[in-house]
Amino acid sequence: MTNDPNAPDFRLGWEEWCALPGLGLPALKAKVDTGAKTSALHASEIEPFGPSARPRVRFNVSPVPGRPDIAITCSAEVVDRREVTSSNGETELRYVITTPMRMGDREWPVEITLTDRGSMAYRMLLGRQAFDDETVISPGESFCQPELSFDVYHSAEVAKVAPARTLRIAVLSREEHNYSTQRLVSEGEKRGHVVEVIDTLRCYMAINALSPEVHYDGKRLPRYDAVIPRIGASITGYGTSVVRQFETIGTYCLNGSEGITASRDKLYAHQILARHRIGMPTTAFAASPKDNGNLISLVGGAPLIVKLLESTQGKGVVLAETKKAADSVITAFRGLKASFLVQHFVKEAAGEDIRCFVVGNKVVAAIKRTGAEGDFRSNLHMGGSASTVRITKEERETAVRAARAFRLNMAGVDMLRSSEGPKVLEVNSSPGLEGIEKATGKNLSGLLFDEIERRVRPAPARKPRKKSTDTAG
Repeated sequence: MTNDPNAPDFRLGWEEWCALPGLGLPALKAKVDTGAKTSALHASEIEPFGPSARPRVRFNVSPVPGRPDIAITCSAEVVDRREVTSSNGETELRYVITTPMRMGDREWPVEITLTDRGSMAYRMLLGRQAFDDETVISPGESFCQPELSFDVYHSAEVAKVAPARTLRIAVLSREEHNYSTQRLVSEGEKRGHVVEVIDTLRCYMAINALSPEVHYDGKRLPRYDAVIPRIGASITGYGTSVVRQFETIGTYCLNGSEGITASRDKLYAHQILARHRIGMPTTAFAASPKDNGNLISLVGGAPLIVKLLESTQGKGVVLAETKKAADSVITAFRGLKASFLVQHFVKEAAGEDIRCFVVGNKVVAAIKRTGAEGDFRSNLHMGGSASTVRITKEERETAVRAARAFRLNMAGVDMLRSSEGPKVLEVNSSPGLEGIEKATGKNLSGLLFDEIERRVRPAPARKPRKKSTDTAG
């Protein structure tokens, strides 16, 4: 603990307060037991993860005896796995970690085994290997070092001192090798997280009241700190069911199932925008073929846009330049029994739109998308081009309000510049990263992980309180 030969002896009683700052545990009561060789920490839901070359372990610690509802999720590198025989003679194979321990004004690394000490009054046992020759143990004394308090777990301070622990994150995507998925994996791993790509359609769910689970290829999926949904439009229904199952388990999802579902339903999405008084092109919808004339007049006549409800990336979007053309397109779509919207054509936009990338409550990047020669659609997948753009305060506020209306923490908000101000066309819950990252040169993947880390790493989780079974030990 110190190399100073003149340093005074470090005195400890049979019970002491300590802190494990590397695990985000600022206060623990520990039993000092020189009869035990190794130290042990109470841990539950112990789960290994990460590459075999550098294995890690994730676990929960309930630091306050009698309060299992207060749980700190920790992670650490595994330094060993060994058999440990407890005082009652039982042998258990335990994960071994090394982490800094602080007592008073001293701090030093301690090797700790992880085990269930839920029945013990002390969440930590300190064996003789935890101390050096300068430590004096006084079995008849208690708390020779400064006392701490469990009150820290009831304040926001514990979040401020929480370590940047490794997170286990799942990317729900059927396209493992596309740009967006690969950027998320590489950025997450660069930060030290473990990021796994999960094929959404290969997930299946066990739904019950006591222990809802998500299974994958015949095995129950582990607990993830966060899920990043990249749900394709063709599997919205099943994909959002999988996201909803993760939400039921209590996993943080960057975008929730309700927001994804609402943003994909173009009719419902426009109704949400209208409810929040967010500017958009005048839109009309009708089921009866007798209403063609009224439908066209509601949006101000031709030219107008006819848009399939399930259209994506500019497909299924038609510009009708005359009333006759509009009537023909609408009749054709009805003949195919397709659901569609009719929308006012914002001529002054001149084939350009603005894509605002929103993370949390902030527009972090914006590009102007310009359609290919002769095409009113500006989608990059349809041959459009992208360039950086400076947006106005009103456009910035509109984009954030639109993302918030759908409760999305990540969104691509597409809008037109009209003579009446910004008009929102669409709110995309799975915006692509390639076009906007390359056009702006910004690390948007990194900003997404900033948001995830901010959401996942704060104060301890509160679980439903259970009747305590703690006894002295």
